[in-house]
Amino acid sequence: MKILVVEDEERVAHFIQKGLKEEGHAVDISYDGEDGEFLAEVNDYDLIILDLMLPKKNGLVVCRELRASGVSTPVLMLTARDSVEDKVRGLDAGADDYLAKPFAFEELLARVRALLRRKSESKSPVLKVADLELDPISRRVSRQGSSIRLTTKEYALLEYLMRNPGKVLSRTLIGEHVWDMNFDPESNVIDVYISHLRSKIDKGFDVSLLHTLRGQGYLLTDDTPPA
Repeated sequence: MKILVVEDEERVAHFIQKGLKEEGHAVDISYDGEDGEFLAEVNDYDLIILDLMLPKKNGLVVCRELRASGVSTPVLMLTARDSVEDKVRGLDAGADDYLAKPFAFEELLARVRALLRRKSESKSPVLKVADLELDPISRRVSRQGSSIRLTTKEYALLEYLMRNPGKVLSRTLIGEHVWDMNFDPESNVIDVYISHLRSKIDKGFDVSLLHTLRGQGYLLTDDTPPA
């Protein structure tokens, strides 16, 4: 999943980013409200973690304006204020959840999982491409009923591919969504992970699902890929 963290305290922002990356998420960081709002409007995020007290534009205004512009991405609001009134203001501005600082990372992670799970359930509980299945809630992957063990990053890559079946995904798109917006498109990391993933979901099966289109990107489909 791709997550935006809008937090002006660099130490806190990088702490959150590091922990979420270890869980397999791609994480972008913004340090002020104006830039955070811009990124949220032009990029497709699965979740926004938004601090309340931000320079240039506070989190309440950012959240309210994102909702007014039609951005429905779940928002987890962070703040040092823990009064009932502050929580109500945040939720009324359009936030989906509220977490007071200081917080335990385990609680932040649990709230992130809950919001992402809620978003996944509103779409489709299980992703399917031919006989390949991925359950975003349990994070289980199987093909023809046989369980497939994936690393955290392999799972994130497969989930992105399965949410875009039949669509050619460029290296840039994959890099930005599965890694982050600072991903180096000249790196061969994507090729390495595609190779690992292909060996796990295609090897030993009659039909190959993961295809490479030279000069274009990658495609997950059980149809014959375009030449």
